[in-house]
Amino acid sequence: MSKKQIKWNLTRVVIDRVSPELNGGRFAIRRCPGDDVVVEADIFADGHDELSAVLQWRKVGWRNWRETAMESLGNDRWRGAFQVTELGRYVYRIKAWIDRFGTWRRDLKKRIEAEQDVSVDLLIGAEFIRTAVGRAGAKQLPELKNTLKILETEANLLDRIDIALDEKLANLMWDCCPHLGELTYDKGQTVQVEPLRARFSAWYEMFPRSAATIPDTHGTFQDVINRLPYIAEMGFDVLYLPPIHPIARTLRKGPNNTLESDPSDPGCPWAIGASEGGHKAIHPDLGTFGDFKVLIERAAKYGLDIAIDIAFQVSPDHPWVTEHPEWFRKRPDGSIQYAENPPKKYQDIYPLNFETPKWRELWQELKSVFEFWIEQGVKIFRVDNPHTKPFDFWEWCIKEIKSKHPEVILLAEAFTCPKVMHQLARVGFNQSYTYFPWKNNKWEIEAFTNEMIYPAFDFYRASHWTNTPDILNAYLQHGGRTAFTIRFILAATLGANYGIYGPPFELCLKLALKEGSEEYLDSEKYQICYWDLNQPHSLKPLISKVNRIRRENPALQSDLRLRFHKADDDQIICYSKTTENQDNIILVVANLDPRYKHTGLIHLRLAELGLDDGEVFQVHDLLDDNRYAWRGATNYVELDPLLRSAHIFSIVRK
Repeated sequence: MSKKQIKWNLTRVVIDRVSPELNGGRFAIRRCPGDDVVVEADIFADGHDELSAVLQWRKVGWRNWRETAMESLGNDRWRGAFQVTELGRYVYRIKAWIDRFGTWRRDLKKRIEAEQDVSVDLLIGAEFIRTAVGRAGAKQLPELKNTLKILETEANLLDRIDIALDEKLANLMWDCCPHLGELTYDKGQTVQVEPLRARFSAWYEMFPRSAATIPDTHGTFQDVINRLPYIAEMGFDVLYLPPIHPIARTLRKGPNNTLESDPSDPGCPWAIGASEGGHKAIHPDLGTFGDFKVLIERAAKYGLDIAIDIAFQVSPDHPWVTEHPEWFRKRPDGSIQYAENPPKKYQDIYPLNFETPKWRELWQELKSVFEFWIEQGVKIFRVDNPHTKPFDFWEWCIKEIKSKHPEVILLAEAFTCPKVMHQLARVGFNQSYTYFPWKNNKWEIEAFTNEMIYPAFDFYRASHWTNTPDILNAYLQHGGRTAFTIRFILAATLGANYGIYGPPFELCLKLALKEGSEEYLDSEKYQICYWDLNQPHSLKPLISKVNRIRRENPALQSDLRLRFHKADDDQIICYSKTTENQDNIILVVANLDPRYKHTGLIHLRLAELGLDDGEVFQVHDLLDDNRYAWRGATNYVELDPLLRSAHIFSIVRK
């Protein structure tokens, strides 16, 4: 074999199966300020030498790395952790090496226990210390020299052994001993540290044009300001407004999505653009930019953030249509292809062509839309149909935005395949709509959680919505007020992030356009609605109570420790959430049948709740303040929709 065929590997260390790590370090995992980032890896080498490893991290922009020693978990698995404290991006990496001094120290202990002569071994240890002396700083140098002197003399053997095995020496050598064959695992592993509201939030959606207190009147930002106490009293912290831009006049839709309209019809807000402007303009009937800034300021005083809709599509009247015709796909007759989602047709909307030769200019313009509204004070965006735009665009755009504005939160309205939803999260979306509106059976809820949420805790944050302007599912249409109650409790407790489209939800609006349709009759998407918010059947009291429960119980503020428990009745679902140290334990038991009473036994996974077999504990229903004494894993529940549809229990140990 020639020398050219020999390739020496100067390290014997292997670092493998690093977790968390997304796509080999290409994408960032997600955390919030104060969170620990726990990193594990398989670290091993040939032979029987001891290994040492450190986890290093720094915030992007810091000059120096910080580090902490990793500990062996056994079977070649190692773990280390660091805490993130600021918004922005952190990077982390692992270093591991053959620990010659640690190996010597380990073997010395074994020889001493076997009552062997270790005088020569002590001299070998002295050689390690001599090497470390050459690398020591001013603080370590005197003590290392003194230790070296003792080990090399004819001092009492027991004294020499004591100093060789002293933990102080081990700590000094950790700092000064050479790292033999050190290997660095660095594939660009990144942590995006997001606002707490990215992990825990309650959203309320409303159309500002329907906020007026006088029927048949176009609402304004001032009307929305007047609505703020109502929304804040229910306990929401994000108020989401559908598009607030000028609306097309060409091909404007009439009531219930009809193709005919008259001048009094307001059109669909998602048909963005008119003579007054496009994505950087405000519908004149809503108010001015000054009014909008006042809305943001007033909302903040109520603890509310304003979120707006970003829909990258245009109406036939949008300025881009004439200024940048190259951004649109043309049909053979020269006309622009309008949007379709068969069988639905959106004649008043043109999609953008992301495959245009002028894609760079298009991308820059779209990014500038975000930047424009950030300058106006908006930090939260709900993004319409992001799965119909290129992943590469979002990866670039979001990274650019968050490099300057790490406080920004993006909610993806992506009702699509699981892998697509996960990819959107990887490229930067903080939250995502889920299949929750259509998961009404126990097995469906559990299966979709196992499919969508459990595998993706490090990067995917689900947002469970009870309804949207497009989605009034059959369960709500036919289940009555109780169905709304059940779906709300499930959304607000299964998900740390959830949302409702109101006022139709809290007022239990259930009239569909037609049988088999999920479209609302007389939908706000196409007309202005007047809402009487003081109706006696409103769910406002329940919503307020549950949101208060969410804020008072940290277990409900994360999805990390969501666990399902067995219930004998298929119409009863049971699940728990706990804090990491199990000082807050919430158990939810719900009847999924909005019409009939169901009873049965539930079987708790006691270890998940920090409870012992046979232990007596109290369950305190936070909804009605009733308390029950339970023992062990199996307990009886009874849920009658006429009385209560669910328990939200806080578990109190005796």
